[in-house]
Amino acid sequence: MQMASPFRSLVEDESRYNKSFNLFLERSSEHQCMQDFIHGVLPEIFQKIGKGKSSLNVIGVGSGAGQIDLQMFSQMRLKLPGITVSNEVVEPSGDMLFKYKVLVSKTPNLEYINFTWNKMTASEFETHWKEKKLDKKFDFIHMIQMLYYVKDPDATVSFFRSLLSDSGKLVIILVSGQSGWGKLWKTYRAELCNTEISQCVTTGDIRTFLDSKGIPYNSYLLPSQMDITECFTEGDEKGELLLDFLTEVIDFSKNASPTLKAGVMALLRHPECSSEVDGKVIFNNNLEVLVVEP
Repeated sequence: MQMASPFRSLVEDESRYNKSFNLFLERSSEHQCMQDFIHGVLPEIFQKIGKGKSSLNVIGVGSGAGQIDLQMFSQMRLKLPGITVSNEVVEPSGDMLFKYKVLVSKTPNLEYINFTWNKMTASEFETHWKEKKLDKKFDFIHMIQMLYYVKDPDATVSFFRSLLSDSGKLVIILVSGQSGWGKLWKTYRAELCNTEISQCVTTGDIRTFLDSKGIPYNSYLLPSQMDITECFTEGDEKGELLLDFLTEVIDFSKNASPTLKAGVMALLRHPECSSEVDGKVIFNNNLEVLVVEP
């Protein structure tokens, strides 16, 4: 039987989570990596799903405050001028939804999108959808960096895939199984990972599921890195925040046993996780996009 991790999960402390997440964004090329996806990968996907259509149905699962969504829509608009969009936003955080609505109100020329706000988790949305026996189909569904927060990623992927139209696409972005995260989680899953949610899921896990069911998909690697040098300075406040983000544990360096801490620190430096460049430790933060077919 898997032992429940003795640590408190970072997701339980919203303000510390946000602090460490913002520092992660500063120290990593995650944001740039998303831009590469939005401007490089997405336009051809939009071209395919929009062929011969005047309107598209979209679901954003875990859309957060909406910045990425609106960037995607502006690319869609460039590729498919004249398109109208019905957009279901699924987001459990009231704070994030509020920020998303404010962003929409400040952004010009969004008249072509009709927003429906669903303040709920992915599984609550599934229940609500099934209870209402809705049979609407969707042309584009995206789950960007969110499958870590669901209980059963395979079931979540299956449900949303079942909502795709004939030419629809389900886009999943997670850390790559070949990234430093993949190595860290493979090695210390039992010690670090929260069993209530699927915190340690990578595209490797989703690929295994899709392959086992013979579900067709395409994949695109998004190279990304993160400077974790500060983690190796004992007592460095930013280093501790980054370490919490990497392990998803509150105050990891205070709460971990000396053996676990030493093991994790050694692994973070290991060539399978990081490279050393000009005296800096650069962690492999590669993401991967899976574009799943109906």
